This record gives sequence, structure tokens and C-alpha cells, in this order.
Amino acid sequence: MPSWVKNNGLLLVNAGLFAAFFGGMVISGVASYNEDQLAHGEEAVSLLAYVQSGHFAEAVFENWESEFLQMAMYVVLTVFLFQKGSSESKPIGKQAEQDEDPRQAKITAKTPWPVRKGGWILVVYEHSLSGLLVILFLFSILMHAVGGTEAYSEEQLAHGQPGVSLWEFMGTSQFWFESFQNWQSEFLAVAVLVGASVFLRERGSPESKPVAEPHRETGA
Repeated sequence: MPSWVKNNGLLLVNAGLFAAFFGGMVISGVASYNEDQLAHGEEAVSLLAYVQSGHFAEAVFENWESEFLQMAMYVVLTVFLFQKGSSESKPIGKQAEQDEDPRQAKITAKTPWPVRKGGWILVVYEHSLSGLLVILFLFSILMHAVGGTEAYSEEQLAHGQPGVSLWEFMGTSQFWFESFQNWQSEFLAVAVLVGASVFLRERGSPESKPVAEPHRETGA
């Protein structure tokens, strides 16, 4: 196995799984959409037309928004909050490596450029991970609203009702139901992982404590 593939295997496999499942979503999505179209006496659409539709955009981005919200909140909450005994928590009552001030770090040629540069660039870099996730969340929820507006208006018009604007759709119960049904599942999954990692183990995984580690020990 080439060293580059080995060194980036986790990213590559997850990217590959994303591409495979995304393709499956597109294929099954257009089939489901066309079944509904034909059932209502409408014409079926091509795959290209479907991926440009509000129905597709809404389905994609309502899921993406929940994922990025979950990850952004998790990154931020783990800065301040702890869970005794969990591998997902920083140690309680002692300094963690992640808390070290980069301004006091020894600067070398391998030190990230923003740390070497300092100033406002370093301030931004210190919070760049959560910043990126928040931006992706906001973009996703906007695209969910845009796609949902089109899909909702299409359904309204099919039933002889007027279409809605973006802001009107964001004020509907449907928009918030679609959001909340995804958000709740994301935080349930996080809570299960945080709690279960206190007592359960997965040998070889960095998300687990060592198998023989006592339950009360906090952190990986």
C-alpha cells in the first residue's frame, strides 16, 4: 500500500463512502420523485433535472446542516465541558495539551504559519475549526431553506394554493420539523457515544480508552 494512501486512509475511505452513498441517494431520490410525479399525473424528470430541483436540494442540505451543527457544537462544548470517565472528554482537574497557549510554544520551521505570524491571524486560526463548521452549517441551512421553498411552493401550487417566499417558508412548521428531526438525532448519537465510552471499549480505536483502563479515568 502506498504510504500516501496509508497515511490518509481514514479521510479517503470516508470520502469514498460519502461518494457512494451520495450516488445512491441521487439514484433512489429521482426514482422516488418520479413515482410521486406519475402518481399525480405529472411528467417524470431526468436525473439532471432532479439534481437541480428544490426537492433534491432540500433533502441534501437538511441533513448536512444537522451534521455540521452537531460537529460545531461538539468542538465548542468540549472546550468547556467534561464527562468523567469518557474518552470524549479532556481530563478533569489538570491541563490538557489542547489548552496550551500557542503564543508560548517553541517556534520551529514546522510550526503552522498562523502561529508563527501571530496577531489577529493567530486569533482566527485558534478557532478556525469551529469557524469552518459554523460557516458550513449556516450555508447548509440557507440552502435547505432555498430548496425547501421551491419544493414547498411546487406542492402548494399543485394543490391550488399560492407559493411562498424564502422567509415565509422558514416560518412554516415544515421547515422547523425537517430541521429538528435531524438535529435531535445528531445530539442523541453524541450523547450515546460520550456516555457509552465511559464503560465500553473498542480496542484499537482512538475514540475509546484502552480496554484495561478503569471506568473513572477521563480522556483517551
